[in-house]
Amino acid sequence: MNFENKDDLLEDDKATIFLKKRNNRQSDTTIYGLAKDLDLKKMISYMRKHFNCSGSITNDPEFGEVICLTGDQKENVFNFLVNEEIYKKDKIIIKGI
Repeated sequence: MNFENKDDLLEDDKATIFLKKRNNRQSDTTIYGLAKDLDLKKMISYMRKHFNCSGSITNDPEFGEVICLTGDQKENVFNFLVNEEIYKKDKIIIKGI
């Protein structure tokens, strides 16, 4: 599946996967720092379907458009970004719990 538009990704871009707890059991996974040329609507649609979670695209004043998913999806997102060759392993940062 091709999630990129026409341009290739810049080499110095890094994606960040951030996990934060909402309360004792629930958490949210946020992905920011994604390249501007990625089709986020296709990506969020794929992630919601294959990770069995809900999610949305929000506009953050600091990071721009970010993807927010419910639950601990950091491993799923990491594997997705690497397997679909959107980012290399060394270009992905995982923060949080």
